[in-house]
Amino acid sequence: MKSDRLLSILLLLQTRGRVPARELAERLEVSVRTIYRDVEALSASGVPVYAERGRHGGIELLAGFRTDVTGLTADESRALFVLAAQGAHAALGLDSALGSALRKVMAALPAPHRPAAEVTSRRILVDATRWKSGPQQAVDLDVLQDAVFADRRLRLRYRHSGEREPRTYTVDPYGLVAKAGVWYLVADRRARPRLFRAERIRSARVLDEPVRRRPGVELADAWEVLRRQVEERPGALEVTVRVHRDRLDMFQRMHAFALAGPPDDDGTGEWVTARLTFGSLRAVRQLLAFSDRVRVLSPPQAREELRTAVASLAELYGREDDGGGGGEDDGEGGEEGGAERGER
Repeated sequence: MKSDRLLSILLLLQTRGRVPARELAERLEVSVRTIYRDVEALSASGVPVYAERGRHGGIELLAGFRTDVTGLTADESRALFVLAAQGAHAALGLDSALGSALRKVMAALPAPHRPAAEVTSRRILVDATRWKSGPQQAVDLDVLQDAVFADRRLRLRYRHSGEREPRTYTVDPYGLVAKAGVWYLVADRRARPRLFRAERIRSARVLDEPVRRRPGVELADAWEVLRRQVEERPGALEVTVRVHRDRLDMFQRMHAFALAGPPDDDGTGEWVTARLTFGSLRAVRQLLAFSDRVRVLSPPQAREELRTAVASLAELYGREDDGGGGGEDDGEGGEEGGAERGER
């Protein structure tokens, strides 16, 4: 463990230059005192590393010092070839670069590890998209990337869910995030974190102004705040249901995002109790897809919402003079709007 940590410190210093001891400690999950002991060990082994104390101090290698590190372990070699779906790299224009990089890494690997790495690349595939997610709208990320890497502000025209006309925003980007096959821009607007779904950006222009990010905040920090806002929305509705066992697997797959915990066996043998969290009362209508195999127990307003939905459907399909045309159009429009409102 210590040799791996020393190697990690050396790589970080070569890549970053001066790094505060506290940051090294946080990255490597050890104490600051341990970091200073590791620095002494590196120095004793001939590595020209030194620590500079003070407010702007840190640990640094002597200028011009470089070392070639080829001591990859077998697991590290295999890990490099377990990559996400090619779609993410293609969207960034990096699909050909990825293939080229992996060929170079393979050539640089220690000979004993090459067969295992090659087998891993053929036997392990990570596909980040959801089942039956449907065709994704093409997203042009070029301008967003330009702003992110050039540290420039962005002027966006963005269409929110449920709105027809886009709004104009000036934002300070932190970076891009691919979540389950969907790209998002993470940015500050008026010093507050905001999430913009890339496919809803109607136009984007890089400004000459430098980005104004909040001090000490990185992409991962801003994303964590936004992720929690989406998953833990205030005022969310908690719903308790009974699920028949013959539909339990599908129920768990379809509502994994909303489950507050694993379903509980209620002792009847055929039914289990589950608790879900919905962002709105209307979202409870999703449970109608399970017909009589899912029964809402509480709260009363959720049960009433389902009664209202069923009554509306009975009226819609009970019209003798409907002819099917008007009802079909209304159904498609309602489904699209409902799905869109449920997404960020």
